[in-house]
Amino acid sequence: MRRFIVLPLVLAALAGCDALGIDSPEKVAALREADGKAIGGACRHAGRAIEDCYALNRKADRAAVFAGWREMNDYMRENKIDEVRPQIAGQPASAPTTSAAAPEDEAPPEKAKGKPKAKHKDA
Repeated sequence: MRRFIVLPLVLAALAGCDALGIDSPEKVAALREADGKAIGGACRHAGRAIEDCYALNRKADRAAVFAGWREMNDYMRENKIDEVRPQIAGQPASAPTTSAAAPEDEAPPEKAKGKPKAKHKDA
């Protein structure tokens, strides 16, 4: 008779695993895919190439990142939405690849940080 009482209690405890914060493999896979799609969509909206997105987000699932990037690309084309360049200082979305950006005869401007360095004369 005790077996019939204990069995429902054990089943109720096992059913409450979601309440304890234990995620099922299916839930983890769905979250990983959703994160990848969000990353891919954000990369496309920021004007990043898919290769740059992969390089910046090495732990993300590549297939999900590409799916999100492609969905955002299609959405932006259909609705004629322009890219939004990132405003945070750091790595630019796309670096110029041509060497014509800075003429060779001009030296790049020096940034002034603190005191200028003293020049030493060798005798």
